[in-house]
Amino acid sequence: MIEEHTVAAVAKAFAIDGEFESAVRYGSGHIHDTYSVRFIEDGRRGAHILLQHINTKIFKNPVAVMENIRRVTTHVRSKLDGVQDGDRRVLQLVPTLAGKAWHVDAQERYWRAYRFIEGAKTFDEVKSERQAFEAAKAFGGFQRMLADLPGERLAESIPHFHDTPKRFTNFEFAVNADVAGRAKHVRDEIAFAMKRRFIAGLVVEAGLPERVTHNDTKLNNVMLDDSTGEGICVIDLDTVMPGFAAYDFGDMVRTMTCPAAEDEQDLSLVEMQYPLFEAVLRGYLGGARDFLTGQERESLIAGAKVIMFEQGVRFLADHLAGDTYYKVSRAGQNLDRARTQFKLLESIERQEREMVGLFKSIG
Repeated sequence: MIEEHTVAAVAKAFAIDGEFESAVRYGSGHIHDTYSVRFIEDGRRGAHILLQHINTKIFKNPVAVMENIRRVTTHVRSKLDGVQDGDRRVLQLVPTLAGKAWHVDAQERYWRAYRFIEGAKTFDEVKSERQAFEAAKAFGGFQRMLADLPGERLAESIPHFHDTPKRFTNFEFAVNADVAGRAKHVRDEIAFAMKRRFIAGLVVEAGLPERVTHNDTKLNNVMLDDSTGEGICVIDLDTVMPGFAAYDFGDMVRTMTCPAAEDEQDLSLVEMQYPLFEAVLRGYLGGARDFLTGQERESLIAGAKVIMFEQGVRFLADHLAGDTYYKVSRAGQNLDRARTQFKLLESIERQEREMVGLFKSIG
């Protein structure tokens, strides 16, 4: 953990009026070190910011990540001119005293600061259809506002992030290498994935337009207003980069429609709950409005299957490789994670006809 006096010194590098008051660890994220930092001005409580130490082990090109975020937030802010509560509906970077969007300290650590959004919070688990609807609507609106982002293509903050064919090739390599000697114990799971290898290309080979996408569309990446429950601001923009709309929608379905834990061992609890799917679909389409092409709308269910398949083969590949990528707290955890993804994919397959019918009824 970084000490408070270090955080205080870093905070002084940003253009904030007032004197440093306090800094406390904030949030449930596992990637960056995040601090809620308060300032005092004229003897009274003043500015409130979120200060983040950027994890450069995962985001190896932090400058490109921050340039992406600067461009995206600036563009979304321009779309919100005149909108009530516009300042709370997009992350606002606090510039450094030198006018940059990030600061590098004496230890060559990268930092950024955002204005704190008051009166809203995030939730790690979906508790209601309303929450799923609001989060999906916010993500759909986020995509829509970025559909006309000017300038050159955004940088890929994590190259090949949703390159499902490449992920499947890596899985096949892990099966053949079997470095941990586990393949003989997971023949059914390997067979399940091999039988569905065609899923890997469903979206990437469909000729869909490239969009600016979030690529981590979990419920806890949308802030919900404390009073109204409305999804007001999309956060965690590190993975905003070029992608397909169907992938963002697919990850919403993966993470918002099944209350079971990602490593659930009782697979009877793993099921896509249709009412939650309907809430996600209606919310997303309500936020996206008419910017999606007809072909993109038709690809959304395929996006859900691709994302579940991709995540399942990644977990299974890591299990076969000896748990070298994803952290585990118990034996077999990555295998359990793979099984939940495959069970969820089966659930989608069983309900696909009804899902398609819902799409048609919405129009």
